[in-house]
Amino acid sequence: MKVSGFTFIKNGLNLGYPIKESIQSIAPLCDEVIINVGFDDPELKQDDGTQDYLKKNFTGPKYKFIKSWWDPSLRVGGKILAEQTNIALSHCQGDVCQYIQGDEALHEKDYPSITEGYEELMNRKDLHGLIFKYLHFYGNVDVYKYTRKIYRREVRAIKNGLGIQSWKDAQGFRFSDETKLNAKMIDATVYHYGWARKETIMKEKVKEMDKLYRLGEVGTETPFAYERIYGLHPFKETHPQVVEGWVQENKNDIDLLKLKPSYKLRNINHFLCDLVEGLTDYRIGEYKNYKMKK
Repeated sequence: MKVSGFTFIKNGLNLGYPIKESIQSIAPLCDEVIINVGFDDPELKQDDGTQDYLKKNFTGPKYKFIKSWWDPSLRVGGKILAEQTNIALSHCQGDVCQYIQGDEALHEKDYPSITEGYEELMNRKDLHGLIFKYLHFYGNVDVYKYTRKIYRREVRAIKNGLGIQSWKDAQGFRFSDETKLNAKMIDATVYHYGWARKETIMKEKVKEMDKLYRLGEVGTETPFAYERIYGLHPFKETHPQVVEGWVQENKNDIDLLKLKPSYKLRNINHFLCDLVEGLTDYRIGEYKNYKMKK
């Protein structure tokens, strides 16, 4: 069994992504890692230095780099994120493809469960992918957000050669005809740091995401500031070892859990749904990109 890791990134340095750490977190699991670096121009000359930075850190035949242009015509609805994921996926040669995004990381304690999952995935014809749990950090690296508004699980490993493609804005995967995958949940977690950067960097990230989803019209940028929103909890466990340095560098001075709560009336409904989920593990009205198998 051969395992291919794959990822994509654009402006990873300017926007403070832990992209090096993300790649390091999947590398021990993979026989090859495909790294797709995005550029601003069709000639593939304009980037923020991410390509050179990653090439200095990842050398040898295991790591394969791709340069790609982010076509602005594909920005509506985040479609370009799926396109860039699929570009990387198309270069994978492995039987199993392990996906990671530039603000995600896997924990070394989960490697045994993940490798066992790969083996079961290859041994069962009825399975197409593996579902990972999610831990979403928010505002700081010692605070996580858990509420029914954010996804708690998603497919992050898939069989190769079945016509599986990244779906919509690259949250998950489906077959090319939009059929959902049969997937099994494993005892492994994706640590998501997308909203855990310093506020000044997050403001720039939000501007860039606006461009991907709303074409970035002048005057439409979403204002951003961290608040003590509903669903925040203290994180008291360990981060993946490869992320520890990045975590120390990106700790915020602000303590979100000591701020005045910024809850809204609709949070009552979320609270009740979260209460049911906590008691039963059933999420009311949960959106799934997959069909869960045992």
